[in-house]
Amino acid sequence: MIDTEKDNRKLVERAILIGIYDNKKVFENEIDEHLEELSELVKNLHIPIIAEKVIKLRKHNTRYIVGTGKAQEIADLAQTMEADCLIFDTDLSPSQQRNWEALTKICVIDRQEVILDIFANRATTKEANLQVQLARMQYSLPRLTRAWTHLGRQQGGAKGTRGEGEKQIEIDRRLVQHKITSLKKEILEVGKRRATQRKSRERNEVPHAAIVGYTNAGKSSLLNKLADSDVVAKNKLFATLDPTTRKIILPNKLPLLLTDTVGFVRKLPHNLVESFNSTLEEAVLADFLIIVIDVSSSHIYDHWNTTTSVLKKLGAKDKPMLAVFNKIDLQKDQELLEQLDEEFEDKIFVSTYDGTGIEELQNRLIDFVSKKASIIELIIPPARSDLIALAHAKGVVLESEFMDNANTKMSINIGSDYIKLFKGFIVNR
Repeated sequence: MIDTEKDNRKLVERAILIGIYDNKKVFENEIDEHLEELSELVKNLHIPIIAEKVIKLRKHNTRYIVGTGKAQEIADLAQTMEADCLIFDTDLSPSQQRNWEALTKICVIDRQEVILDIFANRATTKEANLQVQLARMQYSLPRLTRAWTHLGRQQGGAKGTRGEGEKQIEIDRRLVQHKITSLKKEILEVGKRRATQRKSRERNEVPHAAIVGYTNAGKSSLLNKLADSDVVAKNKLFATLDPTTRKIILPNKLPLLLTDTVGFVRKLPHNLVESFNSTLEEAVLADFLIIVIDVSSSHIYDHWNTTTSVLKKLGAKDKPMLAVFNKIDLQKDQELLEQLDEEFEDKIFVSTYDGTGIEELQNRLIDFVSKKASIIELIIPPARSDLIALAHAKGVVLESEFMDNANTKMSINIGSDYIKLFKGFIVNR
């Protein structure tokens, strides 16, 4: 992985970003946006960028992706600018990575490795660490020869009887494969515990909304605002790797579970999507999706398309969705806001910074939860005044009247998880 901390190896101090576009996959007008995002990713690793170069791919070359002439041109540029790292905004095969390093004699990495290292720096819980370790091991396995090309075969046996032995690379590969198997088992155990917790939530039948969206859009800040909690919310990419669930009580006294999820990004490595299945599946299993979009970004539509594309791959595209355009305090272009208002039917503009739109969002959540809640009719005797108090505390009392026999007749809208507490006093079920 990338040497971003001081040790016995050389630090990456001067990097050149390489963007390659093929008009069959990435159009010319998109490459600058992709490089801009890669630049932001690299800066999160505190790697200085000294230049960017864009290459139009006319014919795919299995050795370098680009032709040998262009490859040599890039190598000469790296030497002239005294760069110590090339970072490609595309995936490189293990052999292509080795070929580039042999040609340039410097560190060569791709977008996937950059994202893996950011995830490694952000992981704080046991589950996130396990997920990151697995993704890194799976990425590194076919690339082990980059680290072991200087090693020959180990010798073994008595003098005169030593065979060719076993290559160090073969030993290391077996160790990595064993570690991958071990990590998968640990992650499976963590997943079982999470499934148990999820079943407990489902038994309570509390409505569940997942907060999803592009990385750094303000998902954790929104959760904090709605739940009055202190989930880590920082202005950096992938601040959240683990799903965080909070139970909130809406102004109409109905409960709602809110889950913050890992942010999406263009070209998110496939093995990371697989590794972080536990956090992403919260979006699949939720009743309702809150898609947070940074309205101050210059790539609003790209972020929306990336998010909905990932949701589609996860099988969650048919969930009820609400677009929440966050950071409205930073967007002064009224024409853009009017355009978004016209184009998106189900949307709200908010600012988690100054609270704009939060009350409107709560009202929308109330509408959603009310559909999941139940209206029940109760007849409660005088001796069970505790149930009357519970109805007022946990539900919305629609009607209430005293009967001639001193009983109280009530009509309430209350979350399904509380209905069982009124068993024996419900008259319309």
